[in-house]
Amino acid sequence: MERFKVKLQLNGEAVELDVNPSETLLETLRDRLELTGAKDGCGLGACGSCTVLLNGLPTRSCIVLTAELDGSEVSTIESLADGTKPAPVQESFMEKGAVQCGFCTPGMILTAKGLLDRNSRPTKEEIIRSISSNLCRCTGYKKIVEAVEAASSTETPKT
Repeated sequence: MERFKVKLQLNGEAVELDVNPSETLLETLRDRLELTGAKDGCGLGACGSCTVLLNGLPTRSCIVLTAELDGSEVSTIESLADGTKPAPVQESFMEKGAVQCGFCTPGMILTAKGLLDRNSRPTKEEIIRSISSNLCRCTGYKKIVEAVEAASSTETPKT
């Protein structure tokens, strides 16, 4: 089978991979690079549990082929914390109780980060629209919306 050489920036580091043409980014991350923050939920791009930031935009890694990512920048949940200090959006999710079972949490956090990177002061409606394609079966979304609001510059998170 033909393989492809792919060079990308992964969590701020240059990575060169030899990949199968049908290998998804989710498979590459979890199976080859042992970055397990992105979850394998539906495999169809519908649930959002596999969300990563691809060139700064929230993207479903289960439906993106790694072979097509040459020159791209990929950020996973593993890249957010600074050592042992969580990123502000991660801290906000913990403080607001928006992390129940945790399965959807990495995708939700990266979706929120993507939104906040593009718009540091989103309205509640913009937050709801942004996370609407990420499924959560535990929280009812209220605490997730509150966490994103707290992480934005519209509300200062409590310390």
